[in-house]
Amino acid sequence: MCFVRELNCWLSGTTDPADFPYLAVLREFHEVGKHFVEKETLSLLDESRGRVTGHPAAGHDDSARLLRDFLDVALDKWDGRYDYRSYLALRLIGLSGEAEEPTFGGDNAARRLLRDRLVVCLVADVLNFELAAAAHATTLLPRQRPGLTVVAKRCRLGVRAALPALARLGLTGLVQEGEPTSAAATLHAVAVDLDSVGALPLRLSMLPVHVTHDEYLFLRVLQAYECVFAGVADELRAVIAAIGVDDARAAADRLEYARNLILNAGPLFSLLATMQPKSFQTFRQYTEGASAIQSRSYKLVESLCRGPDQDRLDSAAYAAVPELRARVRAGQPTIDDAYWSAVRDGRLVGADRDLITRRMELFAETLLQWRRTHHRIAVRMLGPRPGTGYTEGTPYLAAVRALPVFFTA
Repeated sequence: MCFVRELNCWLSGTTDPADFPYLAVLREFHEVGKHFVEKETLSLLDESRGRVTGHPAAGHDDSARLLRDFLDVALDKWDGRYDYRSYLALRLIGLSGEAEEPTFGGDNAARRLLRDRLVVCLVADVLNFELAAAAHATTLLPRQRPGLTVVAKRCRLGVRAALPALARLGLTGLVQEGEPTSAAATLHAVAVDLDSVGALPLRLSMLPVHVTHDEYLFLRVLQAYECVFAGVADELRAVIAAIGVDDARAAADRLEYARNLILNAGPLFSLLATMQPKSFQTFRQYTEGASAIQSRSYKLVESLCRGPDQDRLDSAAYAAVPELRARVRAGQPTIDDAYWSAVRDGRLVGADRDLITRRMELFAETLLQWRRTHHRIAVRMLGPRPGTGYTEGTPYLAAVRALPVFFTA
């Protein structure tokens, strides 16, 4: 096999992380899907990981870090630690999923721009794949491809999903909601110009478990939503800090920004709803162990709003993120706590209190609507079947969709 030859050549050479045969490995994985990669291949990759871990540059070189992260994702099933975060390859796209710190680093404005850029690139990439598949220009994920009408609908919804982020990036007008496939092609060209440095990590983050066409869409939409909720969490932290220093206007503005992130991401759900249930049922057989119930970013958002009830904290959802559960139990600050502390101390009164209360109400309404839409799509795709990740699926979503976002609002 060409892949084995290239990998053995790398292993017998300098094992420079920058020279790793990524594209050959991707071809091997894409040919059959991650779930079906041969043990011989995985063993070679495991050996490669050992080499890069022992490489002199392993601790501080970007190319070594990228290779180690890629191999960890590629070998998650081999290692027996496959889960939602490794399935989505979050570390490769800059979303480590850790609860402790905001994603991407840097100041607030820089983090916002980086997340917007990532959302645009993720959406543009999936639309580019749809166009290539429709034009028979790729053999990637050939099973159960959708018809041209569905492709056009996906292009229209994807462009719509990317437009708010483009506007925040100051790129309004470059992409118009015109003919869907032309608009999608333009969006992809804009995305390529936006982030040529991140092109390789983005490409490496596409490691589907099967060869069903719609899994590409599924992965990219979930990755985009993880990015959105990481941004929402960042804003909610800032809300808590602003209330703590009696800056009601800043707190209200950050709440509104967080709400708009969720609201403007609505077309992502519409895009996901174009997925063919039969296709979803095909590839989901091989995603057991990876479920959105394991999402750190969503539960971080939930737990920054108010402290979860004890039964919620003891649930499988929080058991999947033990480090976040430990932070909650240790007294992680929440907006509810900050709000009521400021009210009791007489620091939040009158018009300022009314403003923050109203913004909390609007945020809560938007998040509750997101939960209801999530449940509705899951019912369409799953029906009465259990969810992946050893969850009960739609009954679980039904049970949690009405949980209060705040006790205040």
